[in-house]
Amino acid sequence: MTISASMVKDLREKTGAGMMDCKTALAETNGDMEAAIDWLRAKGIAKADKKSGRTAAEGLVGVASEGAKAVVVEVNSETDFVARNDAFQQLVRQTAEVALTTDGSVESVGAATNPTSGKSVTDTIKDAVATIGENMSLRRAAMLEVPQGVVATYIHNAAADGLGKLGVLVAIESAGDPVALNAFGRQVAMHVAATNPLALTDGEIDPTVVEREKAVFSEQARQSGKPENIIEKMVEGRLRKFYEEVVLLKQNFVINPDLTVEKALEAAAKDAGAPAKIVGFKRVALGEGVEREESDFAAEVAAAAGKK
Repeated sequence: MTISASMVKDLREKTGAGMMDCKTALAETNGDMEAAIDWLRAKGIAKADKKSGRTAAEGLVGVASEGAKAVVVEVNSETDFVARNDAFQQLVRQTAEVALTTDGSVESVGAATNPTSGKSVTDTIKDAVATIGENMSLRRAAMLEVPQGVVATYIHNAAADGLGKLGVLVAIESAGDPVALNAFGRQVAMHVAATNPLALTDGEIDPTVVEREKAVFSEQARQSGKPENIIEKMVEGRLRKFYEEVVLLKQNFVINPDLTVEKALEAAAKDAGAPAKIVGFKRVALGEGVEREESDFAAEVAAAAGKK
């Protein structure tokens, strides 16, 4: 397979590895980007798969809460300029409030009625396209609810109250003091914003992700030349470290790194006066997973001038 310059460039941006290393990795894996990332990691050239990269989607993430229920929504626009528009901000705020009356799925939020317009959320956004003059859409929505306890919310890079570039929900089930629980829940939400854990517990991590990590760790360990029984212990140790890095309850708490989130929760439960359990979290970052289309500005100018 021919390895193009754009493929090498893409792999460099994902891994931070050098150009020749990226070219070799792609050649060794027949152009398979994911396999090339793992090849570089196994060789110790790349530390991790940096998929998040660039994003095309602008707009805002909004949160809203009521009682022991909270929602987070993402409404996209074409430019950040529109995200600073009061009318657009009000639209996102209304969408989050409407989402509280639904099951939190993007389909049910889109179909729900916006009380201000009397139309569905989807149609209200379509009408706003004509008014604001830019394409917009409801991209994601999520909800958390507990029978007893709190769902804390946090907005990072806030553009206005309840609106920003990144929204987090953390659900804590407990009969304890809701004020104390919410204060701790907000700290955990800030932690989630900073660390972006893959899952709440070990068992919630996608098995394919675990197997992929084990394969990389095994390849790295075999390069040491040690016997298989030692390699197995090395892989177990690295997998344990992997869980500590990506599982929320096992991560060192950013507010107090001397404690894991799980241990911090135990202390918070004492302050709240009752046992407490984190039962879920949601983290929505604006434009997550959408690649920005890059363009060659000089080529665009030349094209506009009629040059080749």
